[in-house]
Order: sequence, then C-alpha cells, then structure tokens
Amino acid sequence: MAVWEQVLLGIAAFAILFFFWPGAKKALEQSRQAENPDWKGALIPIAVVILFVIILISFARSA
Repeated sequence: MAVWEQVLLGIAAFAILFFFWPGAKKALEQSRQAENPDWKGALIPIAVVILFVIILISFARSA
C-alpha cells in the first residue's frame, strides 16, 4: 500500500471516529442503564444457526 493510501486511510478512520463518537458514547451510556438482557432470546437463534451450519457441513462431506 502506498504512503498516500495509508494517509487517506488514516484520515478516513479519524473522520469516522469523529462523526460516530457522540452516538457511540450515548449508546454505551444507555446500555449501562438498561436492565439485564434476555439471554434465552438471543441464544436460541444462535443455537439454531449453529445446528444448521453443522447439518450443511455434514451434507457437504457425505456428497
């Protein structure tokens, strides 16, 4: 990667941090004030996706 590309990438990263920092700070404050999350509601879909991927892998190996 050329030097000018690295400089542009650094400027873009700084600009992204500058524009999104207030929203990220507010989101972090709200997440600290929130009640305990419903982990069962999050873990069940994740488990279903993992099971589906395992089934797809087993089908691909047997073919």
